[in-house]
Order: sequence, then C-alpha cells, then structure tokens
Amino acid sequence: QVQLVESGGGLVQTGGSLRLSCAASGRTFNRGRMGWFRQAPGKEREFVASITWSFGRTSYADSVKGRFTISRDNAKNTVFLQMNSLKSEDTAVYYCAADTPDDGLGSFDYWGQGTQVTVSS
Repeated sequence: QVQLVESGGGLVQTGGSLRLSCAASGRTFNRGRMGWFRQAPGKEREFVASITWSFGRTSYADSVKGRFTISRDNAKNTVFLQMNSLKSEDTAVYYCAADTPDDGLGSFDYWGQGTQVTVSS
C-alpha cells in the first residue's frame, strides 16, 4: 500500500525558508510524478509544484515560481520542496501527492496527511 509521509512544516517569519520532505513507500516509484499541493483556511486546495520521477521535469504554480524549488531523490523515494522568501499568503497545509500508473497516469491518486506551514509577519 502506498504511503506518503510529509515532514518539515512549521512556523517561520516572513522572508524565511522551510524545506518540506515527502517520503514515499509501498511501490516502485520510477514512473509518473510527485506533486505538492496546499490548502489555506477557507480556500480550495491548489497545485504548488510537481516533478517527474524519470527525467525530473518540473512544473510550478505562478505564485511560487522563483521562490520554491521541487526536487527528488530517486534512491530514497523522497521528494522535497524548498520554500524561500516565504510570504503570509503561503500559510497553508501542504500535501504531498503521487501520480502513479496504478490508476492511470495523469491524476494524483495517493495523498499524504499534510503538514502545516505558517508564515508570520
């Protein structure tokens, strides 16, 4: 059974940095992609960034381009989200997600439990 476990969230001041990690287990991760999403209070969940396992191809939401960097360690089945120049509007629960061939590639079919990121001014 696929498990995604996020870590690294916390409280940081405006302009600070945090690095989130997502450890994936339960299957071979060599196809598909991993993604980070976030959900702020009273708002819908939104896409943040994604990366493919095979070629490391990345995609970012416009709101985080130039500030956030997604990366992966294939040997450890782990994905990272380096968040710099954090703003109050980045405050949200951040979720790791996996798009695997299990349910057909193209949609995220596994989700982590989320980790809280709070940016204070």
